[in-house]
Amino acid sequence: MGFAVWLSEDQAWAQGTHEYRPMGCAVIARNGQFRAPDFNRYRRSPDRRSPFFIGLFGSLEEVNVFLRAGKPRTPDRHTPNIL
Repeated sequence: MGFAVWLSEDQAWAQGTHEYRPMGCAVIARNGQFRAPDFNRYRRSPDRRSPFFIGLFGSLEEVNVFLRAGKPRTPDRHTPNIL
């Protein structure tokens, strides 16, 4: 499993895979929590070079813990993304 996450002012995006099969992409309110049914294979995720890209997570629970932390960081727009 793996999830890429993007955060904007009011939305959280995640693109995921489960057992090497694409789950698709989900978008929720930034203060929400992701669930497996939120993902849609036909929804397009933002580009990984976007300044809103946060990083990669190993599980959906890790993503939700990160969102519950209250103040998820947003990337410094001047720091190059090496992923």
